[in-house]
Amino acid sequence: MNLKNYLLISLAAALLFIPFLGKVHLFDWDEINFAESAREMIVTGNYSQVQVNFKPFWEKPPLFIWLQAASMQIFGINEFGARFPNAIVGIITLCVLFYSGKKQADEKLGWLWVMCYAGSFLPHFYFKSGIIDPLFNLFIFLSIVQLSRITNIDNAFERDKSLAQSALGGLFCGLAILTKGPAALLIILVTMLFFWLAMRFKPFIKLKHFAVFLVVGGLVSSVWFAVETIKNGPWFIVTFVEYQIRLLTTEDAGHGGPFYYHFLVLLLGCFPASVFVFKAFKNEVSEKHEIRNFKLWMALLLFAVLFIFSIVKTKIVHYSSMAYFPLTFLAAYYIHKLLNLPQKRLSVAQQLLLLLIGLVISAALVAVPVLGKNTEIIAPFINDTFGRANLQANVSWSYAETIIGILFLAAVLLSLEWLRKPGTKKRGIITLFISSAICLQLVMFLFVPRIERYSQGAAIDFYKSKQQEDCFVEVLGYKSYAHLFYTNKMPPQDSALLNRDVLLQRQLDKPVYFVAKINNAQQFADELQLNKIHEQNGFVFLKKHEPGN
Repeated sequence: MNLKNYLLISLAAALLFIPFLGKVHLFDWDEINFAESAREMIVTGNYSQVQVNFKPFWEKPPLFIWLQAASMQIFGINEFGARFPNAIVGIITLCVLFYSGKKQADEKLGWLWVMCYAGSFLPHFYFKSGIIDPLFNLFIFLSIVQLSRITNIDNAFERDKSLAQSALGGLFCGLAILTKGPAALLIILVTMLFFWLAMRFKPFIKLKHFAVFLVVGGLVSSVWFAVETIKNGPWFIVTFVEYQIRLLTTEDAGHGGPFYYHFLVLLLGCFPASVFVFKAFKNEVSEKHEIRNFKLWMALLLFAVLFIFSIVKTKIVHYSSMAYFPLTFLAAYYIHKLLNLPQKRLSVAQQLLLLLIGLVISAALVAVPVLGKNTEIIAPFINDTFGRANLQANVSWSYAETIIGILFLAAVLLSLEWLRKPGTKKRGIITLFISSAICLQLVMFLFVPRIERYSQGAAIDFYKSKQQEDCFVEVLGYKSYAHLFYTNKMPPQDSALLNRDVLLQRQLDKPVYFVAKINNAQQFADELQLNKIHEQNGFVFLKKHEPGN
């Protein structure tokens, strides 16, 4: 093993993923949700059960939240501490991709896979976030890799592989379940089902291998699920399973969308890698059976993710993030062929798609600062009162920031020109993906903090102002976790005070504040007899009448 390559990848990944992790507040819901659970673990010392608002939270298992809690113990309870685990996951992921690509073909494929993943927008972006999915997806990928190694598309039982790989596959599957839940097993089993169909119903895995996979996966996941059941009874696990089923069958909190939602997410969000995927499915006669086998597994994993989350009613961007692994592999595989065969060129359709998506993204990057300086242009087109009020935030933009979109378009056009010529294809690929990674870094540094000021900045400023005050803060009319994390809420002596209705009804010797959106704030103030104390950027801050006032 050449450690030099892994050190280079680790250093580059650290430079991409670690700086400025704490520059912007955590975003409601998911980022703050998980960070709040980690904070409450630290506050209460209860690491065995996930909590939110100091009540059992059955939606997620604890593995990633344990990592966040450990990070917060080192770096403090803040944005950097919440996001740092994913930066480390990003470093590990890129090293794993290099190793996997090198094992399937050569170092060039390994480097291309790393570049496709780190140089595509959403795959790169998620390593700078505080959500569960990067770790969850890495474990599923590692499990699928082990399964692919105990199968062979030419002869499934040609070699009697060690049961150790089946056990490793089960280990990673169990860890994925401990990270986010049984969706991990669902993705893996659907991928295996598709593989069985591709094999025309021929056996492709020995029964003993599959049994070991399931047993080890069950034992690993039971480290928490079984212990939780023994300790607190089955209600928590039953509620957890019911929640997972509800996500599959109903739209959660209005997160719906059309059947093709995730196809568009991957096409646009995984640019530029997504442009190279479409020509990657064709097999070459000269291919070794090992890479054909792995490529088939990756293609079927991509189809399995799209199939599952296209029929799932709840549509959220990161639900299809598991597809980033197979999608970027297939892109890297096609680029590998493109660079190795001088006569091979991008099709006209690929060139047009590269140009079209590049234009769309560049136009959006130019439009953001322009509209930011001229919010009155878009205000009439926003029907939501709260959304229009968000635009009143005092955010400073400069027309100079349009240069990001202009330069990105120039890089896409230059890459396209180089890709059209046999002698400069490598230069075109490197320019395209490196410019995308740099563009995303600039967007994260310059755009995202400003956008956050519109969406939630005023509310979070209010919560942080109440950290030193002995008071209660709640929200009305919408779901949020921000008031818990950013007020640094502590568990009250009377657990009944965790209930919003109790805060409204009971006479207390502490101030009680409520935050509502402008759409229905007046209704809440009138019906609940609350005093309006402040309003900013669509958020209305209310206070309960105190005795004697």
